[in-house]
Amino acid sequence: MIILGISAYHGDCSSAILKDGKLVAAVEEERFTRVKHWAGFPKESINYCLKEAGVSLKDVDYIAVARDTKANFLRKILYVVKTPSSWEKVAERLKVKKKFEGIESEFERFFGIDRDIVKRKIIPVEHHRAHISSAYLLSPFKESILVSIDGFGDFVSAMYGIAHGNDLRFFKKVYYPHSIGIFYTMITQFLGFKKYGDEYKVMGLSSYGEPNFLKEMEKLIEYVGNGEYKLNLKYYRHHKEKIDFNFEEGAPDIGDIFTEELFYLLGKPRKYEEEIEKRHMDIAKSLQIHTENIIFSMLNYAFEKGNINKLSLAGGVAMNSVANGKIFKRTKFKDVYIPPAAGDAGTSMGAAFYAYNVMLRKSNRFHLNNAYLGPSYSEEEIRKAIENFEGEIKKNNITVERINEREELIKRTVDDIEKGLVIGWYQGRMEFGARALGNRSIVVDPRRKDMRDILNSRIKKRESFRPFAPSILIEKTAEWFEGSYPVPFMEKVYLVKPEKREIIPAVTHVDGTGRLQTVSKEQNPLYYDLIKEFEKRTGVPIVLNTSFNENEPIVNTPKEAIDTFLRTKMDTLIIGSYILKRD
Repeated sequence: MIILGISAYHGDCSSAILKDGKLVAAVEEERFTRVKHWAGFPKESINYCLKEAGVSLKDVDYIAVARDTKANFLRKILYVVKTPSSWEKVAERLKVKKKFEGIESEFERFFGIDRDIVKRKIIPVEHHRAHISSAYLLSPFKESILVSIDGFGDFVSAMYGIAHGNDLRFFKKVYYPHSIGIFYTMITQFLGFKKYGDEYKVMGLSSYGEPNFLKEMEKLIEYVGNGEYKLNLKYYRHHKEKIDFNFEEGAPDIGDIFTEELFYLLGKPRKYEEEIEKRHMDIAKSLQIHTENIIFSMLNYAFEKGNINKLSLAGGVAMNSVANGKIFKRTKFKDVYIPPAAGDAGTSMGAAFYAYNVMLRKSNRFHLNNAYLGPSYSEEEIRKAIENFEGEIKKNNITVERINEREELIKRTVDDIEKGLVIGWYQGRMEFGARALGNRSIVVDPRRKDMRDILNSRIKKRESFRPFAPSILIEKTAEWFEGSYPVPFMEKVYLVKPEKREIIPAVTHVDGTGRLQTVSKEQNPLYYDLIKEFEKRTGVPIVLNTSFNENEPIVNTPKEAIDTFLRTKMDTLIIGSYILKRD
């Protein structure tokens, strides 16, 4: 049985494909269009998934779409009746609804398959069911508490449930217009970060501040008990005014959510080009602390309802790695599974598994323990890509060498890391999700205090307050961090042990934390052996890992990797078995 899952007409649209219940491939559309968070119909990612599975669209039995326009319909009607000012908003959302309900036309347009045939294959899956399924149905758990938290999807911002086997029961929803995700986005915009997906920047900034605006945050959103929260709507525009947004083709965009009432509470909003002041840092810290307080109130409520110590967590808010790292300290959960694409990209994968395991009642489960689900390229394709850049390679005095021995390739790479060089590391299948996890990464020595500045000035060109991540051998985690639970998808932040912070300053944030990735031999043997070789030489079982890109989506093809290497000041590119090195 072949099931294609898609997430469309929203930021981070994506596709995934299942073959007899096994996940064959999953990828975001942005990796092909080269536009961050691409929204629209994911035709290129569909093409890739079909190719990877060795099938055509005609061979697909079902198409699971991570959206159900009929879900929560009575709630929508009731809200419109009670809120006359929402009519303009409703008209705007109806355009998106029309897009979803006519999605079979897009398949006909791009794949040449009759829309009536496609219509019979489509299974709509409610947004938060898709989120939750991307966590629980790919986890190793036989039972679990289920929680999804994000901005909005199908009129809901949070959903709670309990799972036993493939029986998923949902007992609570938080409905529009109340949303903890909207709260975090609003303050992100207020602080001058207006691009879709900029919330992670504010999370990094929060480590520099003090919670001096906590009382103000409490006026913006309040946890009211029983798993629910309420926005103080006078500070928000999303429920009563038309907000400019684009979730169709191209980069997603959301207009300002906050009203002028917020100025009386927090002062003048920051413009992006303005200097970040102490006040902005304190607002970010207060935002993060208040968000955490609400999240843990929600998780503790869910635990009390189900009394199961395993948690499956997804949704955009589940990408808050600072909060995730505190789950074991502030709740009674003993095990947590957060997928590599916890945000909207992961709903394509979740919709496919919900269709397979729940709606079609297939009993076999698939456990996702690594994120390497995207395209890979052969040595021949890499060689041809290098040849196509021959002129520029010669012009820039770059040497090209092929190393056929795996051990020699690792040793040569570690030689350069020890020298303080910046290494592009391009191997195997591309990662699914927002994080580079050792296949499309830039790796450097974490012991160098100046490495952050080197990366920012020469390659990343990003804000100085944003931290860089450590990849660590899984068995050494407890020696270096105040937490040992595996973090395979870089989804949690742990405190670095005080005595280790001076040893790895490049990956220790200002508050003594690190957003780590634990690396096992089983998950990524080549990357594991690279870090192991670095440990043999230095005694440090860690490398700094940042995504292989320059203010663009993570590189996908060999051409993109070589192009990024050439236009930045990267020292060495290890691409497959080839080493490209500047003299």
